[in-house]
Amino acid sequence: MFMNSNNNVRLGYGQGCLDLMLVEGAEVVLAEELAAAPAGEIDRSIDHALGRSLDDFAGSKSASILVSDITRPAPSHLMLPPLIRRLEDLGISDLKIVFALGTHRRMTSVEERMLLRDCTILPYMQHDPRKCVSLGETGRGTPVEILDTVASSDLIVATGNIEYHYYAGYSGGGKAVLPGVSSERSVIKNHELMRDPFSITGRLDSPVRQDMEDAAGIAGLDFILNVVLNGKNEIVQSVAGDFISAHRVGAATVDRMYRRPVRQAEIVVTCAGGRPKDLNLFQAQKALDNAKNAALPGGSIILVAECCEGLGHPVFERWAKEATSAEDCWERFGREYEFGGHKAAFLAKESLQHHLILVSVLPKDRAEMCFFTPAATLEQAVQLARRRQGRDARMLVMPHGNLTLAIAK
Repeated sequence: MFMNSNNNVRLGYGQGCLDLMLVEGAEVVLAEELAAAPAGEIDRSIDHALGRSLDDFAGSKSASILVSDITRPAPSHLMLPPLIRRLEDLGISDLKIVFALGTHRRMTSVEERMLLRDCTILPYMQHDPRKCVSLGETGRGTPVEILDTVASSDLIVATGNIEYHYYAGYSGGGKAVLPGVSSERSVIKNHELMRDPFSITGRLDSPVRQDMEDAAGIAGLDFILNVVLNGKNEIVQSVAGDFISAHRVGAATVDRMYRRPVRQAEIVVTCAGGRPKDLNLFQAQKALDNAKNAALPGGSIILVAECCEGLGHPVFERWAKEATSAEDCWERFGREYEFGGHKAAFLAKESLQHHLILVSVLPKDRAEMCFFTPAATLEQAVQLARRRQGRDARMLVMPHGNLTLAIAK
């Protein structure tokens, strides 16, 4: 978050920022962010790996390194060089980089190069959910079907960043395998578990995450290298080793910085954080989910997210278009599950509890279709909220809504 000389809050929006003028009594929910870790943090974490060391895999001939796609802020270009050096030192010459897309869109060659930078000298590929092999089934009945190239590697290493996730509890860890390099059938079965009331933000016992970790174990995820970032996308901590032990240490750091108790307010302003988090509404919704507990029942929540790529998922769009009302969309989710439709259902449910306002570049009818009141500017959004909640309504601002989790006091 940035404050300018007029005591305004600067909110990330696309590749730029929007300024929100603070009124008297407004509260800004600030994370207690850690400073950037000293140089060499990634090497340090690999040297002091948790649960298992890369040295345990000496003798391996091939390795697949899973990396995040364009929708994630993970700094792959920083994590890969020290990791690759260590793997080459072990004598592993057959190294492949695999973009763990899950069911996200394929990336352009420009996006690939932007994420990998100097690491494009290694072979790299994008996940193809149609080219998966079956390895078994989780305890919850989810088929474990992962990309054949990954399954055939001696060593599977996953990279990524750890932050809050609205139904997996946290990102990172085993999530790189499921959904990262899994079949659509596997992803759908796993994501059906999001209907469980414990599948929410900030819970390590989310049934979705537990199922993901079960699948990662069956698939043979050997080692992770994950980072925790602050609001400036600086690495504050790197964790490496066993995909559960190391992940839990990183998740505790996320909680330390971003789990925030708040006194609920009539108006809440939340920000998806600019690109890449606000490329589309499918991704930006997570900032709304993190902020919902900060708003009083019937209160207004303003989501600031550019959404230059639109809604971000065809099924999300279809469910929103087919809904005759918010009630209809939420009831449909109780009857059937279709990945992408869940996003429309979650927005529908939230709109039944709060007045949702969206500041974006989406056409007015598209925003309304997704259960939002559209606003052309942030100023207009605040006016709409005050008109509904009253001029004396308390305002709470979450500049890092994509990261910060509000917990009602």
